[in-house]
Amino acid sequence: MKAYFFAIALLLPAISFAQDRSIRPQAKAAPTINIEDSEVFKSDNGITIILSENHKLPRVSFNAVMGSTPEAEGSLAGLSEITGSLILSGTDKRTKDELDNEKDYIGASLSADHNSVYMSCLTKHLETGLSLMSDALMNANFPQEEVDRIIKQNESALISAKSDAGTMAANARSVANFPKGHPYGEVMTEETLANINRDAIVEYYKKTFTPEGSYLVVVGDITKEEVKAIVEKYFASWQGPASNKVELGSGQFNKGNRVIFVKKPGAVQSVISVTFPMNVKPGDPDYLKLTVLNEILGGGVFGSRLMQNLREDKAYTYGCRSSVRITENGSYFAAGGNFRNEVTDSAITEILYEIEQITDDYVKDAELNLTKSSMAGGFARSLERPSTVARFALNIIKNDLPKDYYQTYLKQLEAITKDDLLMVAQKYFTPKNCNIIVVGNEEVIDRLKQFDADGEIEKLDAFGRAIKETIPADITADQLIEKHVLAMTQMPNMKKAKKALKKIKTMKQTMEMTMAQMPFPMKSTRIWTAAGVQAEKMEAQGMKIQSSYFDGNAGYSSNMQTGKKELTEEEISAKKKTAGLIPELNYAETGMEYEIIGIEMKNGVECYVMKTNDGESESYDYYSKEDFKKVAVLSISQTEEGTQEVSTTISNYMESNGILFPSEMNISVGQAAFDVKVTSIELNAKIDTALYK
Repeated sequence: MKAYFFAIALLLPAISFAQDRSIRPQAKAAPTINIEDSEVFKSDNGITIILSENHKLPRVSFNAVMGSTPEAEGSLAGLSEITGSLILSGTDKRTKDELDNEKDYIGASLSADHNSVYMSCLTKHLETGLSLMSDALMNANFPQEEVDRIIKQNESALISAKSDAGTMAANARSVANFPKGHPYGEVMTEETLANINRDAIVEYYKKTFTPEGSYLVVVGDITKEEVKAIVEKYFASWQGPASNKVELGSGQFNKGNRVIFVKKPGAVQSVISVTFPMNVKPGDPDYLKLTVLNEILGGGVFGSRLMQNLREDKAYTYGCRSSVRITENGSYFAAGGNFRNEVTDSAITEILYEIEQITDDYVKDAELNLTKSSMAGGFARSLERPSTVARFALNIIKNDLPKDYYQTYLKQLEAITKDDLLMVAQKYFTPKNCNIIVVGNEEVIDRLKQFDADGEIEKLDAFGRAIKETIPADITADQLIEKHVLAMTQMPNMKKAKKALKKIKTMKQTMEMTMAQMPFPMKSTRIWTAAGVQAEKMEAQGMKIQSSYFDGNAGYSSNMQTGKKELTEEEISAKKKTAGLIPELNYAETGMEYEIIGIEMKNGVECYVMKTNDGESESYDYYSKEDFKKVAVLSISQTEEGTQEVSTTISNYMESNGILFPSEMNISVGQAAFDVKVTSIELNAKIDTALYK
């Protein structure tokens, strides 16, 4: 089954303004910014209210932020994320639809995550908006059908994550930088998701969404007296245990570089992330200096050192950037990007070189001055947003900053020197104690050994778990095919299996396809005939949106975006190689390239892995070592839009006329994941192939 997805690129014109750069502007002393203090006061039940009045527009927003420190979730990793996505799924007073309808009727914004609920609306609709917000905040009831829906949605997302190199790298970065037991070092997996149920969700909600220690950030067209009355009316009845405050460790620090590899079969690019934790918090005096240092190294986009070296000079990539993520519960540095397989080791060498250079010598005056100017401009622009002042007040309280921290921000920025940057670079950055993470094709592994003192490569799966080496197969590819055919036909030997298959002249299969982002299902109908016809049509709400037809020698594909396209010679050749009710049976005769590459764990099942290449796509088929049924397929092809990966997971089989066929699948293409259920299979029924042309 092949799906075709098209991306539309929007090109935005760039506007530049010329100016005379031959005259250097006269430097001026950085001013003290006159930022009006937010009103800060507390409610009787322990809420810290932060008010930033702004009466320019008749609009107001309320953001309730919980005060608890994140906790490790262990076997329930992902619980907080799941809970956050369910806060607005219904309350004791309103269903999800009622919440949505009331919100839309007044044009309000209402959102929630794992530790906050946000609402924004016109001032005249404030009473209705706060009624909705406070109801969700205090009375979420987590209907079982919504819990099931969100968990199913996350199951699909986890399947998609297995083929998304960026997600794989992020997962590896989490477990590399933070130890077991630290909430930032946890990654949701199929196993932890399976442990999450409504009881666990309700318990997390009741423990986390409590008034004591929480913050209510109010911005907009409202006065302090009005806020006090509103807090009393809508939030005074809010009750719960005190916020949980604990000190979390700062990270997992290496002694020597650690090289981590995550396999992505068939990848033509490597995703590289050079990363390490940092023992620093937002209130630390080094915070601003580290931010400036990172801008020079790789955060300042095109003018940064990493971009100039790896993109402009070496042409290894379209983009190489760095970032520092500094929070009160854990901080880290990361640098990297996407690189061609053949330059993977060279790119790592250059990233480490730039980290070393910035710790060995002073930054240039021009770099420092440009970065300060850019950051000062960004700070000034941020002051145009009413929410900025309230955010500043929240940061000051949460991070124990000086009361005038933001008023003197520009002076602090201007005061940073080259000596300051060299000091923080040597204090926090090192090219010799990094986590060097590579997600990509196994062909690059040998070139990574040079970066580890012992030449060792640590292998992780898509979710940051250690994996075993691929075990050599104990059977040949042809023996695997034979065992698979016998499993599908439920016959004792190949002679009887071939005889049973020869009796089948036609097959018609209908499927229902659903996805979380689509409100209606799609219907797919596939036909096959012994004469060589393969056809498929996909419909949604009575419209045909995609189809294909192949008569054994020629054919076409068609969709709503591009219309009808005749199959190329290469596509015809590929169709012939995958023909048959059980295509594997014909590989040797059709010219399919196939080989068995070993035994691996896939979706918790020990599998034989067979690699095939039909000239159009490279595929990795996973067959259960126990019963030889196919449990997964990863297909990689090159399209006009680039590399396309289709990942299919098979979870069930159904029988028709003694033959087993997949009946439940999840098909993932990029970020799109389809749940597929086979609703019927008809064998040897009369089929009018003309209806599918």
